[in-house]
Amino acid sequence: MTSQKTLSGRAWVELILLGTIWGASFLSIRIALDEINPLTSVAHRTFWAMCVLWIIVLAWRIPVPRNPRIWVAFIGMGLLNNVIPFVLMAWGQLHIETGLTSILNAATAIFGVIAAALFFADERITMRKAMGVLLGFFGVAIAIGLDNFRSFDLRSLAQLAVVAGTISYALASVWARRFLGGLPPQIAAAGMLTGSTIITVPLAWFVDGPITLNLQSDTILAIAYYALIATAGAYLLYYRVLAMAGSGNLMLVTLVIPPVAIILGALVRDEALSPNAFVGFAFLALGLAILDGRILTVLRRASVDRPTPRS
Repeated sequence: MTSQKTLSGRAWVELILLGTIWGASFLSIRIALDEINPLTSVAHRTFWAMCVLWIIVLAWRIPVPRNPRIWVAFIGMGLLNNVIPFVLMAWGQLHIETGLTSILNAATAIFGVIAAALFFADERITMRKAMGVLLGFFGVAIAIGLDNFRSFDLRSLAQLAVVAGTISYALASVWARRFLGGLPPQIAAAGMLTGSTIITVPLAWFVDGPITLNLQSDTILAIAYYALIATAGAYLLYYRVLAMAGSGNLMLVTLVIPPVAIILGALVRDEALSPNAFVGFAFLALGLAILDGRILTVLRRASVDRPTPRS
């Protein structure tokens, strides 16, 4: 087992910046949804982000893969990591608060552990992981509010749609490891968004009608933010932080996103979450912290360093 990297001050700053960018994306998506439909919002997101990343690939002269199998893998990755979760979560945001969407989105890491254990022999569920996953599931259940399912309604369905999106994210991580390993991160991101765009643009055009930029200024700004900054820019920053901090530390970004989304939702859209949402996030955050392993290491060291009482 490899040791977890120590976070430098720069890594902390960039990790928090990444979490803030992604946290604000929930609000920008919700603003765009006031004028455009979920499919069209996702088509804008994947298309414009794809354009930016290919410009970067060409400017940096990164070799583009020519193997058709890789391009088929890009389409599968785009479907699992962009099309399905982006559409489900955008639709869910029409019926639940942006802050609650971000809390449920934090379950991605929980489902990621399960998916990895199901598909890879070297990712087995340890006692620590099992504890983190159980606490995470408990947190999601509290955040959703099990009482809601006694009278199943559109709000309940929206919450389940967001959770289904996190499962798709988890499967995407499995797909990436199996079919896209070894590619430069800029190529992996650009290729994935190309695969997404191949699906989303024709589908949105067919379902919602012609895609246009003849939109209100706040919608244009929202699209620009979540496509150019929170997708294209964030992917580049993600891989940068991953290289500096390692995958274990990168999980901490999941804990930054919901507070940002909750605060922005309250300030801009006057959203108010139920106490259940905050309690659920607390359990989910504890589960993620246990998966990260840092908290158990600190407790173990504290118990070892504690002086033995003398009789």
